[in-house]
Amino acid sequence: MAKKVLVVDDSKSIVAMVRYSLEKTGYQVFSAHDGQEGLERLKEAQGADIIICDLNMPNMDGLTMLKAVKASPEYAGIPFLMLTTEAQQSMRQQAKEAGARAWIIKPFTDEQIRGAVEKFIK
Repeated sequence: MAKKVLVVDDSKSIVAMVRYSLEKTGYQVFSAHDGQEGLERLKEAQGADIIICDLNMPNMDGLTMLKAVKASPEYAGIPFLMLTTEAQQSMRQQAKEAGARAWIIKPFTDEQIRGAVEKFIK
């Protein structure tokens, strides 16, 4: 069965790039455009094997979504990767303390996305 990847980003082009990169190597990708929708999609899909999430989004940002996921006993074990243009060390530290496993800076390559996912999904 294909591993499920939830991609959360308010940029449709970023979602499309991540989807293309991962689907061509056999992952099942589903997406949302803000953190609130991401939490809804996570429940609809009955979890995910990994979450890739933007930091800065409308309605609910990535850090808030990360904290909500990690506070849920059902989803707390899902690896959570931050995908963002934000390079500030303070934001990285906040995300790490909240449970983010990796930080991918935009722009990114197919290899960076696949490598990050494969590092956390066996």
